[in-house]
Amino acid sequence: MTLFPTPPSLEDIRTQCAQSLAEDLGKTGSDPSAALIPENKVLQAEVICREAAIICGRPWFDEIIQQCDSAISIDWHISEGQQVGANTLLCSLQGSARHLLSAERSALNFLQTLSATATQTHHYVTAIADTGARLLDTRKTLPGLRLAQKYAVCCGGGCNHRIGLYDMIMLKENHIIAAGSIIEAVHQAKQRFPNIAIEVEVENLEQLREALDACVNRILLDNMDLENLRQAVKLTAGKTPLEASGGVELQTIREIALTGVDYISTGAITKHVRAIDLSMRFIDK
Repeated sequence: MTLFPTPPSLEDIRTQCAQSLAEDLGKTGSDPSAALIPENKVLQAEVICREAAIICGRPWFDEIIQQCDSAISIDWHISEGQQVGANTLLCSLQGSARHLLSAERSALNFLQTLSATATQTHHYVTAIADTGARLLDTRKTLPGLRLAQKYAVCCGGGCNHRIGLYDMIMLKENHIIAAGSIIEAVHQAKQRFPNIAIEVEVENLEQLREALDACVNRILLDNMDLENLRQAVKLTAGKTPLEASGGVELQTIREIALTGVDYISTGAITKHVRAIDLSMRFIDK
């Protein structure tokens, strides 16, 4: 069971939000469109989710609003990680009309993108919920949003693979070719980095046998068909956790899970996402 995730540090969120606002407002913080509205104009606004989704990204939304104007009030009607239906009121805001407009796009960008990742993850997790397999993300994330998207994956019920290159050794085809063999690549890894977990990518059963002999922490079965996945599970007999990867889509993940693998990883939940349809509207009284 995946515990509810902890967001990235407040410092990281503040930095991401500041960069997002700088893209929109420039170094001078200028918004000529909003400047046409009287400075003392105070309005209420509502953020509506137009489709079913898992909502994720409240910390980023809140930070964008606060960086634009700390006097703006935000009243959330849903929880982080909550599943909502179409046309759900997510939050109500009140404050400077100018600043609400300046913050709108950056705030919604984070909320709709991270909600998309969480929602996509939820669909994949639901498809394999009654199997023994667990869904993993990959490093195929949107540039600059690695930690944010991996947090969103957890909100959607998935699990994180390694965060980056630094926290797990993944020996792929090119690493193995450069080292000369799986055994030699693993030997070098254990000698130089004895405290870092090692995963080896294999493409066939012969390489799987070699990886099993090398005694690694996990083995990735790359682009194997269903029959070879079943044979790999049988051959491994629970000695080493197996991860299936390559060509994993929502339509195929259940069949892959039923082969008996321990993990299934896919970049689709982070790089093939479509932003959730959200809108912010002023309330016309």
